[in-house]
Amino acid sequence: MKEIMEQNKQIEVIDFRKIVKILWGHRKAYIKVVPIVFVVACAYILCFPRYYDAEVTLAPETDMPSTGGSLSSLASSFGINLGDIQTTDAISPLLYPDLMDDNGFVAALFPIRVKSMDGEIDCNYYEYMDKHQEEPFWAIPMKWLNELITPKDDIKGGGKFNPYVLSRHQQSIVKAMREHIGIGVDKKTGVIGISVRAQDKLICKTLADSVKDHLQLFITNYRTNKARIDEQYYSKLASDAKHDYDKARQMYATFADANMNIALESYKAKLTDLENEMQLKYNTYTTLMAQYQAAKAKVQERTPAFTVIKGASVPVKPAGPKRMIFVAAMCLFAVIVQSAYYLIKEYK
Repeated sequence: MKEIMEQNKQIEVIDFRKIVKILWGHRKAYIKVVPIVFVVACAYILCFPRYYDAEVTLAPETDMPSTGGSLSSLASSFGINLGDIQTTDAISPLLYPDLMDDNGFVAALFPIRVKSMDGEIDCNYYEYMDKHQEEPFWAIPMKWLNELITPKDDIKGGGKFNPYVLSRHQQSIVKAMREHIGIGVDKKTGVIGISVRAQDKLICKTLADSVKDHLQLFITNYRTNKARIDEQYYSKLASDAKHDYDKARQMYATFADANMNIALESYKAKLTDLENEMQLKYNTYTTLMAQYQAAKAKVQERTPAFTVIKGASVPVKPAGPKRMIFVAAMCLFAVIVQSAYYLIKEYK
């Protein structure tokens, strides 16, 4: 019993009344520090420009073989879509987000025409990212100094633009675009999500629609590439066959008109040969035309259909920075730091 009483004496009890009394004694310090932190936090966060987010979700048509019902259900319970694994396309829909890593795909977004809500900005996307991005005032001297120190490596020459041979400045623009544009795919449903960030709400919406159209065009071109090559191939063969048929028909007509009143057997044999050759050319032409029409139909068959689940709209409120939350967090942090300092000092 005596040991238990000694242990109870050693247990320290937190006296909240004493803590409140200590902190209340430094209330004047709180009144001085918190407003200063509030003003500094406001001045700091107001230097950061506001930005807006827009999202688009669409479901593309996929050409995938059917899988067994029980096996597909079992795989889906583990988050695996067997349809994506067994797709006949070389590029699975799960790889669409990786397209933003390709300079060619990103550089194709350079010519997109954007216009701000107030009409002051009207240019292409590359110029907008290069010359119309607001930054904190302290970042401007650093940017100017970086440009001054960094060696000039712009690629000169009047050749055709190559997205895989970019200057250092162009690479920085491409990197900024990758940070502002995101593509994601739901592994279970296959729904494609596109998110875009910009400092103007109308430009944000315009970019979201443009990226959606660009992605749809890429998927369509990829899915129909083989069929379009076949269509061009059969179109050339049909055109050549038509030319050969017209030439054979012209030779047959010319020979028949020139020897209309001649009854020689050699003439009849020559005329029969020309007629047979003309018929052969005609049969070849009609066969190739049928294959050409089938190839055209195959292009349409391979062209995927897209269903827009959620279209891009002009955002009403900015996505960030969260100014009120930041200021409140800074004031709370200042109170916590002050309180900890006073309590440690008192107990010491």
